[in-house]
Amino acid sequence: MSGTLDAQPGLIRICIAEDQTLVRHGLKAMLGLSGDMQVVAEAEDGAQALTVVADVRPDVLLLDYRMPQLDGLGVLRALGACGTLPPTLILTTFDDDELLIQGVQAGARGYLLKDVSLEILLRAIRTVAGGGRWLQPVCTERVRGTETPPPVRPEDHVALTEREREVLRLMAGGYSNREIAGLITTTEGTIKCYVSNILSKMGVRDRTRAVLRAMEIQLL
Repeated sequence: MSGTLDAQPGLIRICIAEDQTLVRHGLKAMLGLSGDMQVVAEAEDGAQALTVVADVRPDVLLLDYRMPQLDGLGVLRALGACGTLPPTLILTTFDDDELLIQGVQAGARGYLLKDVSLEILLRAIRTVAGGGRWLQPVCTERVRGTETPPPVRPEDHVALTEREREVLRLMAGGYSNREIAGLITTTEGTIKCYVSNILSKMGVRDRTRAVLRAMEIQLL
């Protein structure tokens, strides 16, 4: 463990879990410029992150996805299982739809590439600290290359039924058609029809893109 600090009142308390020392120190230095944030703890690998977060209980966890001992997904799942997962922003060099979905399913509140600007990083931290989500980058063809989340426009509205929304939420949770059928007490064939309707209405070709699209237009 790289160390912990006593927090100053009124600041957003941050833990950085990152195995690369230069990256970790760079993040700490940049966040020190914010005026409303303080790095109170650091971890060099996933196993240390579990201990540090449990001890310090930060307001926000900045979590590297690829770390020794335990990767970011493992950290999310372990902290979630014991009820100590703070609002978490995943930081990664990998622009990958599946990583985003897996991280959100495991409880992450946000997802950022490591090359984002300081302004975007600070905005993302404030957003998740306040209870919101920062799901950028969203790796769809329409928004690839943008840094800030696009506003929801009237033409983005998707008219899903209440049951389709329920199925979509369960899809985002990683449940299979069979599992969803069991949860809402219907047949697997009926769920397949719901999923097909959802994909058609959202104009996407698979479940992953449906969930990403739903995040983008704030259905989830």
